[in-house]
Amino acid sequence: MFKHILVPTDGSELSQETARRAVSFAKEAGARITAFYAKPEYPVSYYGEGALIDPTTPEKFAELAEQQAQQTLDFVVDLCRSAGVPADKLSITSDIPYQAIIDGAAQSGCDLIFMASHGRRGITALLLGSETNKVLTHSKTPVLVYR
Repeated sequence: MFKHILVPTDGSELSQETARRAVSFAKEAGARITAFYAKPEYPVSYYGEGALIDPTTPEKFAELAEQQAQQTLDFVVDLCRSAGVPADKLSITSDIPYQAIIDGAAQSGCDLIFMASHGRRGITALLLGSETNKVLTHSKTPVLVYR
């Protein structure tokens, strides 16, 4: 049924466990995986008098974000390689992760997004929101949530 699965990851333990499950699912379904990482935008700060200025340049920040993305994505690709599941990598720079995930699925032609639920409940979920919930709410691509 599903032939191309987007697996968003942030490198956390929960994301890594979800990636393991996604690879197992893809292997059983005969699907391929695109591992996805949303890189943060360069933080623009406004400084008042006497404030310390971060010496990181936008170029250096982008380089560090790309290194983090590749390291995080390589974990998923290595899992796929070990299981014999075809895999690609994709990272998009965005400060709106849920939209980047949706855009990544569309850009890659994925027919399923397989992602973790971070399990926030109560007031924490209300205040922080959930990228998973936002993907579920806005995505036209089916979403499988692993808990």
